[in-house]
Amino acid sequence: MINSLWRIAALCASAMAALVPAQAQEAAQAFPRKPITLVVPFSPGSGTDQQARVLAQALSEDTGQPVLVENRAGASGFIAAQHVAKATADGYTVLITTNTTQAANEFLFKKLPYDPVADFAPVGLLSKGQMLLLVRQDSPYKTLADLIATAQKHPGKLNFGSGSSSSRVAGELLKQLAGLDMVDVAYKSNPMAITDLMGGQLDFMFADAPTALPQVEGGRLRALAASGSQRLGAAPQIPTLDESGVKGYEMTYWTGAYLPAATPRPLVERLNQLLAKASASAEVKSFQLKASGETALSSPEGLARFQAAESRKWGRIIREAGIKPE
Repeated sequence: MINSLWRIAALCASAMAALVPAQAQEAAQAFPRKPITLVVPFSPGSGTDQQARVLAQALSEDTGQPVLVENRAGASGFIAAQHVAKATADGYTVLITTNTTQAANEFLFKKLPYDPVADFAPVGLLSKGQMLLLVRQDSPYKTLADLIATAQKHPGKLNFGSGSSSSRVAGELLKQLAGLDMVDVAYKSNPMAITDLMGGQLDFMFADAPTALPQVEGGRLRALAASGSQRLGAAPQIPTLDESGVKGYEMTYWTGAYLPAATPRPLVERLNQLLAKASASAEVKSFQLKASGETALSSPEGLARFQAAESRKWGRIIREAGIKPE
């Protein structure tokens, strides 16, 4: 009798175990049934925010559900990352983030309030891009050589703003490769730093192309150089830092989508498919063209591998730049 009861219990347990994946598959097929929230670690107007809003529109048009963008800026992305890591793992709270939270922060801070690997389920890589080195329109620095010459003549006097780890490390890499002594001024996001740059509180800064180009095209700021290995397609007149005399300089950033770690695999795959379709839309393609970004879609496994490689790369750059964890 006891053995029979154990067998019945075992059969029930097996049935329940089989039911869970089936339920997850059904939930994924019906996803989404309610509004989706894309959480961005940076303020409105940042490159990541702009990309998230274009994706949100395309996702909403495809699924028929509202897709909201929620900005949780500050603390180098800690606030947004923690929020998504602790969110219900049902696919409706998505982190649209960059190398700042997922690859660089672990080397910039002694302790993180989240684990960039263990706390998240990678959904897919979305894009890659580069930054522009900016000065205000009336700046005395007409070329990168002008800026470097002044920094060499007056060690420790020039400052640069940074509203993300990408912008900070870009500045630190310039210091390292050109042998300069300059001061970093931290901001919650690049748009905030740009406001102070235009106001004369900063000497220069690096900002992602989607944030920087409208200011350059509007005549409010001047771009001295681009951070990639090739010139921007949307602004081919801007030379790279390597072309401008800082040999070997290359610094790019990337964006990706993540869900809470416990999210069922079928939901992860479903969201990956939806994001891939949205990224292929005319609106997103137009945004990437204007921002000189590169669509770089991947599978969840592809993003996990890419993130691991990027963590090694950013760790090396940060260590070589002499940046001490805070």
